[in-house]
Amino acid sequence: MNRPILYVALVPALLITGCTAEPSRVPQSAATVPATGPAAASPTPAEDAYAAWQAGRSTPVADPIYPKRGTDALDVLHYDLALDWSPSKRVLTGTATLQVRPTKDAESFSLDFEPYDIDSLTVDGASATGEVTKEKLTVATPVTADKPFTLVVAYHGKPKTVPMPSKRGDTHPLGLTVDKDGGLWTMQEPYGALTWYPANDQPSDEALYDIAVTVPKGWSGIASGTPKGQDGNTFRYQSTDPVASYLTTLAVGKYKKVTAKGPHGLPLTYWYRPTDKRALPVLKKSPKYLTWLEKKFGPYPFPSGGVVMVDSDSGMETQQMVTLGSAVFSFGADQFELDVVHEYAHQWFGDAVTPTNWQDLWLNEGWAQYAQLVYEKETAHLTNADFDAWFRQADAALRKKYGPPGHPRPSEFAMSNVYICGAAMLRQLQSTIGDKKFFALAHAWAQDHRNTQQTRKSFTAFVNEQTGKDFTAFIDAWLDSRTTPPKSLKDRKGTNQT
Repeated sequence: MNRPILYVALVPALLITGCTAEPSRVPQSAATVPATGPAAASPTPAEDAYAAWQAGRSTPVADPIYPKRGTDALDVLHYDLALDWSPSKRVLTGTATLQVRPTKDAESFSLDFEPYDIDSLTVDGASATGEVTKEKLTVATPVTADKPFTLVVAYHGKPKTVPMPSKRGDTHPLGLTVDKDGGLWTMQEPYGALTWYPANDQPSDEALYDIAVTVPKGWSGIASGTPKGQDGNTFRYQSTDPVASYLTTLAVGKYKKVTAKGPHGLPLTYWYRPTDKRALPVLKKSPKYLTWLEKKFGPYPFPSGGVVMVDSDSGMETQQMVTLGSAVFSFGADQFELDVVHEYAHQWFGDAVTPTNWQDLWLNEGWAQYAQLVYEKETAHLTNADFDAWFRQADAALRKKYGPPGHPRPSEFAMSNVYICGAAMLRQLQSTIGDKKFFALAHAWAQDHRNTQQTRKSFTAFVNEQTGKDFTAFIDAWLDSRTTPPKSLKDRKGTNQT
């Protein structure tokens, strides 16, 4: 995620990436662990009819930061969303078909959902009773653990956003937003998918997706996933790799489209409005950015990629189709380029390898931020001394203001500490084990854990296994300390733990 925050007292501009941290620039030079994600167990006989969606199987957990969002009682395997947008009426009409595996026996079940009008609702083809209250769709139908069912919800209404739990200057309400021209766009981290379809709106439940968007003639419908063509005014997209709800996207408007090829012939699409033309030269450099990222972290993890421009102040690593706010360009083409690199880096860190819960936001933001800063260091030819000095200065200020990155505050989502302090830990790890071993570790982390959800515990175990040394105390210090850890953990007397 890319969200700019300025710390002028520290450096000329400290930009981070919504996922961008708040914009953070480095100073100019003076001269394998078992996956905790989709279960590997063979399907039970009751699941045989749902075998086509087994790649969407997850092990949901209750989120400790936002426990009211999502549920560990359901594992959504697949979402099929048929959406129709009327700009003149500002009404979204949808039919959501969900294949769901209950993880517990229950007399009813609930999903996150805004109060749209429900036109019809069925469970396994039979009419069912459902009610939307307090942003939850509750269906009064008993379910049995590991016995999948199909839920179909037809609905319509005017989209409404939900408040963003953050004090960042570049934030706005979460979810499906209607612009002044009747277009649509969404950014929804840590949640907000509930504003346009019934969802298990938390990171630990990833699913497969089919999305069809019908729009008026002359308009375009854009969504996350691989483009699957256009039937009349209906645009289709498919995700055969599992996707967390916060990584889905939807945009509708009078867009223009540019197609390109990335490394290995990767299909790329850039969607822009006339007001976004100044961003095109940077977007067209996407093959260069992706090639650079592949050299560091291994093959791009999905079958397509691209960017859609929207009327936001931030950016988001939505899977296979990055969502970038046009206002990000106000920081200049150089910063916009860094934000593009940041969001593409998230395709490896956050999208292909997803944190199990929001306690571990540092796990994707720290990696994406570090990738962005390494790119900036290499292109700006910065010295290691300047790089390291900046990291320690920025880390100290951010820990003092926002606390350690391993303990994010629910009311301050995605503040700069989870970006920069997480990246500072990776920088210190690189300095400790050397460049070759570090990037081999980074490559293996991204590739070996593709399409899984991971945690601090699994990351620590992975580092220890890869290096043959015990880095547990090192990682704990960087994630838990209220002050910047010493360069060597042999002397930890001054490290103030939480």
